[in-house]
Amino acid sequence: MSATIPESFGNFDLLKRVKLDFTDVTVSKWRSRTTGLSVVHLDYEGKLIKTSHRWSKPFILSFSSHYQWILCCCYRNLVFMGSEKYPYKGVLDNLANRGFSNGTNAWTDTDHTAYTISTAGEQGFLQLLPIYLDHILYPTITKAGFVTEVHHIDAKGQDSGVVYSEMQGRENTPGDLMALNVQRLMNPPESAYRSETGGLMEALRVLTPEQIRQYHGTYYVPHNISLIVAGKLSSGTLSLLDVVQKQVEPSIIEHDQGKGPHPPGWKRPFVETPSANRPPIKETIKKTVEFPEKDESIGEITMSFLGPAPSAFLERRALEILGTYLTSSAAAPLNKEYIEIEQPFCGYIYFGEDTCATQVDLAIYIGSVPTEHLDNFDAKLRNSFQRIIKEGIDMERMAMVLNREERQLRSKLESSKGDTFSGSIITDFLYGAADGSDLKDSMDDIKQFDDLRSWSSESWTSLLQKYYIDTHPVIILGKPSAGLAETLEKDEKARIIQQVEKLGPEGLMKAAAELEIAKAEHDRPIPTDMLTSFPVPDVKTISWIPVQSVQEIGAGRVSQRLASSSTDLEKHITGDASPLPFFVQYDHVQSDFVSVHGIFSLAKLPSHLRPLVSTYLSTFFSLGVKRASGEHLTHEEVANKLDDETVSYDVGLGLSNSFTDTFRISIKVETARYETAVAWLKDLIYGAQFDKDRLQIVIAKIQQSLPELKRSGDNVLGSVWAELVYNNDSTSRAGSILPQLEFVPKLAKRLQSNPAEVIADFEEIRKHLTDPSGVRFSVTGNVFRLEKPRSTWAKHFGESLPAIELSPVPIASDTLSEAGKNPAKKAIVMSLPTIESSYVTHGTKGIQGFNHPDYAAIRVALEVLNATESYLWVFLYQINHEGPCDSFDPKRYIRGSGLAYGAYVSLDVEAGLLTFTLYRSSNSLDAFHEAAKVVKGLVDLSIELDQTTIDAAKSSIVYGVTKNVSTPGRAAIVSFSNQALKGVARTHQIDLLEKYQAVSKDDILAALEKYFLPLFLPSSSVAVTVTAPGKAEQIGKGLQEAGFDVEQRVLEVDLNEIGADRELENESDSESESDSDEEHR
Repeated sequence: MSATIPESFGNFDLLKRVKLDFTDVTVSKWRSRTTGLSVVHLDYEGKLIKTSHRWSKPFILSFSSHYQWILCCCYRNLVFMGSEKYPYKGVLDNLANRGFSNGTNAWTDTDHTAYTISTAGEQGFLQLLPIYLDHILYPTITKAGFVTEVHHIDAKGQDSGVVYSEMQGRENTPGDLMALNVQRLMNPPESAYRSETGGLMEALRVLTPEQIRQYHGTYYVPHNISLIVAGKLSSGTLSLLDVVQKQVEPSIIEHDQGKGPHPPGWKRPFVETPSANRPPIKETIKKTVEFPEKDESIGEITMSFLGPAPSAFLERRALEILGTYLTSSAAAPLNKEYIEIEQPFCGYIYFGEDTCATQVDLAIYIGSVPTEHLDNFDAKLRNSFQRIIKEGIDMERMAMVLNREERQLRSKLESSKGDTFSGSIITDFLYGAADGSDLKDSMDDIKQFDDLRSWSSESWTSLLQKYYIDTHPVIILGKPSAGLAETLEKDEKARIIQQVEKLGPEGLMKAAAELEIAKAEHDRPIPTDMLTSFPVPDVKTISWIPVQSVQEIGAGRVSQRLASSSTDLEKHITGDASPLPFFVQYDHVQSDFVSVHGIFSLAKLPSHLRPLVSTYLSTFFSLGVKRASGEHLTHEEVANKLDDETVSYDVGLGLSNSFTDTFRISIKVETARYETAVAWLKDLIYGAQFDKDRLQIVIAKIQQSLPELKRSGDNVLGSVWAELVYNNDSTSRAGSILPQLEFVPKLAKRLQSNPAEVIADFEEIRKHLTDPSGVRFSVTGNVFRLEKPRSTWAKHFGESLPAIELSPVPIASDTLSEAGKNPAKKAIVMSLPTIESSYVTHGTKGIQGFNHPDYAAIRVALEVLNATESYLWVFLYQINHEGPCDSFDPKRYIRGSGLAYGAYVSLDVEAGLLTFTLYRSSNSLDAFHEAAKVVKGLVDLSIELDQTTIDAAKSSIVYGVTKNVSTPGRAAIVSFSNQALKGVARTHQIDLLEKYQAVSKDDILAALEKYFLPLFLPSSSVAVTVTAPGKAEQIGKGLQEAGFDVEQRVLEVDLNEIGADRELENESDSESESDSDEEHR
């Protein structure tokens, strides 16, 4: 195709075309000689056309400004509030939903903002492209949009707004506090790299719309934009250029912005501005940054160094590989010294990179560090670097790391080609040569691997010396502070009181009126013909990845359902040896790789052992193994061999967050190593050696990680919710953060006092895992290329898994508590000092089962509520409604006035629960009440459910289904999950598309009334809120007034108990001090 594409098209000139020899991706970079707009197309076969940060194919905007620390994020949100040609809030996402998409998105980094969308097929994408660019280049930026999206004060004197809610949930977290201090210490005062791009709350409270307009006029110009598109277009790149040439360029020229790629006076952000001045760090800088946390036992560290130039691609790759070599597994040098010990110095060490002008930043992130080690950790780590330099690099291990990285790259190219190269393309736009001459070298990963294979040990140690010894770092010690948690709570309460007093009754009334005016402006309905003029694409235009399946349930077993079967694949399987006595399903897709999965039922596991399963998971790849051949491997040999022989390996509960009362092991290899994967599966399950010393080390790591995990509002919410709705037979409940906070310290003590008893518990878990009645295996990948697809299993598992009746797959509904079976009136409010906003889940009974007749109507109803710019978005992201319900206007009201940063309703058909969730909510009570009004209003018809919304919901579902099976690996595992676990057809989700189209408005309203209304009635629902201490009492009172029986809880830690635990550990260590010291040397 490249030979037929001209060197120019309309205003656009081809700057660079790159075709690498290890992938079918062709990248072409174009630039308009008239406007300077840049267009990059990654052309490859794929089911989605994407400009999405997840797949990193965004509209990219680069900018540099002393004001960017607050303006870029605020402007980003205002883009979606309407444009010159489409001056209606929400029109962009409404159109996107109609175009086989799930709406638009955006994110802001220090040096760019990305606006993203992903669609199933090209029709919707090309239709939406000029509309999206009109919003980016020519947004309305109204005072009303600022009030609802950025910041306002409500009638009670509380601060709200979407951006404000986001920063309220982030600003005082350890990661954000430490990152901001790094940025400001690494860069001089005039540098834009010092910015907090989200905007600090203090600055948001004084920001004005005019500042945002000025910022937009300076940096949102066509010569500062790159449009990056990934996926196959039927007419190739020219169809993309044609849309931009005919529908985008004229509008830019009309706005007098056709001034070429580099207008007079324009300075390329970062590259040609003061931010490019990145002077060396003259001396080591160390600073302690406190963050709010009542548990003061565990902190964090960041060490940042200046690295090579952005264009030093080989050296940057080498630093990435060096970090992997040092930290990738239990056998890695730093992990052995700092983590894989009885009293770990930290929970993890991670080497990262932030791309900047002149020199990239090299960061080392160290987490779960006992606070007594914070001050001296950096010196100890640099001493370790010097010792590694002196001893040299293990070149055999380095070769293994390089080979594995290449295998993982090739595997990634099969599933996400655009994502693989996104970082290189974004960096090229921001910092690369303007003519595109850096692009090929930045993308040629395989050549980089080949070049690095020629490096000597001295080459690697010289690199370590150059960047981590010879340069001075900025070191940030993140230290937890119980006092700061209390101070922040008191200060915020005092600030609100002062704000209310300063405004007075008149000022509060004025603020409330300003919000109402803003909501009224957003109330203008989008003309129906504007929406319907955007045709919904035909589902038939989507092609699906072919999957061939053969399911063998085991010789002598009688299947309760008919699984699909491929005649050709069946011949290939049955031609290899006799039928197996156990369950194996083969799902063939075109691939260079194959994955084997073991699914083991935990249904018969005694309840007292379920809290131990999380530890069992953590030990799974960290123990010595006795192989079936009789060979004994240490835990380091296991780690090294797995890394050397596989693409990836993983262990967890269930599959895709479902079936969490099963234990899953997955191993991915090149097809030639199929038997290697099966052999590892057998040996890891049956041959793991439960050694006291190794168990002690793993448990110590887990215990040290717990304080960091319980700082997350999401983690704590999930744990409290699981405790409420599941019983003691739920493995996921037992493994959640709150039970583990109590269980793991006791387990550590028990291992010291009675190791034989603990080891016996591990052995009992293994005995239940390997019960033949609950074992299922899956093979996904290129099955036709496997010479012995069936007999390989017989060789390794034939004697271990005799013929026995197959038990049903355990499902979540089997482990519901009484509150989960009959949810009513119960509410728990948990106070968490590390957060400033609220995380909430309300739940009620839903439908249970994977083939329920009401599912299609409920699924469409969910999309009607959840879709971007649909009801929950409009009502919950824009509401701060104070008036009576009869004045409630359906087009006016959770996000824009900051009641929540995220809100959605979800259905768990496995458990049979319907839930409403709020994420980073600044006012969770109002958000809950407004969501209830939305559903009630739809049911009683006071809020209109129009056909355009229904059409958009159905269209958006198509995108979700397509994404779920958009790669060979996804399509194959969905086939297995459908048939082996859910008991539905291989193409179940695709088959449902026809049923979704048949869902009527009356069906949706009936589903809302029957299933969704009970979600907002205390008599038929339960609730959990995790919130800041200063909000707990108010939220509890509000829930009680609503009709809930409220239980207040506080997540605290007994510091004396932590001290006692450490003393016990120290006493235990002192008994074998000489052995321990010898091991640490």
